[in-house]
Amino acid sequence: MKIAIDGPAGAGKSTVAQQVAKRLGILYVDTGAMYRAVTLTALVRGCSIEDEHSLREMLDAIDLMLEIKNGVQHVYVDDKDVSEAIRSREVTRHVSTVAAYPLVRERLVDMQRRIASHKDVVMDGRDIGTSVLPDAEVKIFLTASIEERARRRMEEFEKKGVHADYAELLRDIEERDRKDSKRAIAPLKQAEDAIRLDTTGRSIDEVVDRIVTLYREKIGERA
Repeated sequence: MKIAIDGPAGAGKSTVAQQVAKRLGILYVDTGAMYRAVTLTALVRGCSIEDEHSLREMLDAIDLMLEIKNGVQHVYVDDKDVSEAIRSREVTRHVSTVAAYPLVRERLVDMQRRIASHKDVVMDGRDIGTSVLPDAEVKIFLTASIEERARRRMEEFEKKGVHADYAELLRDIEERDRKDSKRAIAPLKQAEDAIRLDTTGRSIDEVVDRIVTLYREKIGERA
């Protein structure tokens, strides 16, 4: 059984997907973290973000791994835990560019499909229901107002002790939306058979309850 959760930056995908997976006792896969890990590695190693072929060569040469510890996904590059480092502002600014490259997507999508081929999963990203797992039994498109998404991002940074400017975050999210929705390969869009959930003003528990209910209804249909 596969649950695909798509949506724009700051809509609450990762938080909701983690909670859904925990509630159902199935695997959570944060695909965005994989693209962030590639972006971080390129920035650290001085590999040009603008050079698709160099990025693919770098990706082929590293060991990228996801591991669940105490219910939380950790991301490793060559055995180094980069779970916190991939959430930096610099990585956030460049990840949409990296994620748009076909050669990078080809490799990572293959990894994502292999993970889902033999396990029940909750997978979140931008194109899970439309491209990565088009056969997912439950498809959700999470969204929220851009103001709400910027506010959430600011709270995330403040919790880490990092100063963030609301207006700048708002501009960053607008630009991220533009890049994600306009990219040539697997752009951000709602799958035709996905259920749209607006999380603006809604608690995490409300959204999680709705998705869990949809999952159990689907299980009942298959019984």
